[in-house]
Amino acid sequence: MTTASPAQPEPPSLSPVQQTVHQPVLEQEVLALLAPQPGGRYIDGTAGGGGHSWALLAAGGQVLSLDADPHAVARVRQRLAPFAERSLVLQGNFRTLTAAAQQAGFDPVDGILLDLGLSSDQLELEARGFALMADGPLDMRFDPAQELSAADLINTLPEGELADLIYTYGEERLSRRIARAIVQARPLHSTGQLARVIERAVGRRGRIHPATRTFQALRIAVNDELGALHAVLPQAMALLRPGGRLAVISFHSLEDRIVKQYMQREAQDCLCPPELLHCQCGHRATLRVLTRKPVGPSAEEIAANPRSRSAKLRAAERL
Repeated sequence: MTTASPAQPEPPSLSPVQQTVHQPVLEQEVLALLAPQPGGRYIDGTAGGGGHSWALLAAGGQVLSLDADPHAVARVRQRLAPFAERSLVLQGNFRTLTAAAQQAGFDPVDGILLDLGLSSDQLELEARGFALMADGPLDMRFDPAQELSAADLINTLPEGELADLIYTYGEERLSRRIARAIVQARPLHSTGQLARVIERAVGRRGRIHPATRTFQALRIAVNDELGALHAVLPQAMALLRPGGRLAVISFHSLEDRIVKQYMQREAQDCLCPPELLHCQCGHRATLRVLTRKPVGPSAEEIAANPRSRSAKLRAAERL
């Protein structure tokens, strides 16, 4: 017997401030792996433009949508308003996922999505300081109430620490040359200034701007994105009911490596070194990996949304 798909409400008319240009990546692939069911409870830990939350709600689920960015929260609340009591949107970083879920009564849940990409809405808004092609302030905070900004790092870190940050989080092999140029040009106040300093220091080859990796590194450091990812993965798995699923979309190798290693480790019954003849750790597998290799976007999706090209989706099921 087949179950009829729930009727989808019409999207509301958004005010100019609350309109979104963000396109959810790998939407159909996420739905296939999370397999949302009518009445199920799901968490979208990075609501962004609300596209993934909309898809989960349209499948009949109850959805808790989180985002650290208050501007995103305002947009998503209005966008998801047609789903009424099945949608709850809260501001918060997913590093405190357990507290947010318990506050909302979403414990346990049937599925959790973490889309680690930067929202196009944030990139397009010059004042947020994420886009190197716009001359905005050196900000890069997901939550504007947070104290640390990119300007603080750029203008105060010693040259060696700045080079290490750019190399570690941006995987930029010219990090020392870039850090030296930044320190010599300080103080810097805008993204345009920073981008021009880097371009003069290392030159420009190919289509990718030479400041891209440095901007990535600064954003990751400002928002402690890797620390938050390490913190959220065990919380997410603990919130899932048996058979519940976790899906994570990453956009660079550092994130993907953390997700891959966590899922591989938690899929094993023993973590002891191979030289030990008997298990001494007592670890038992908590999940089953659903994606042997990460799922990427189709050629059609990349053509329609070039920002999706580096997306990698991994998923696991709670045992």
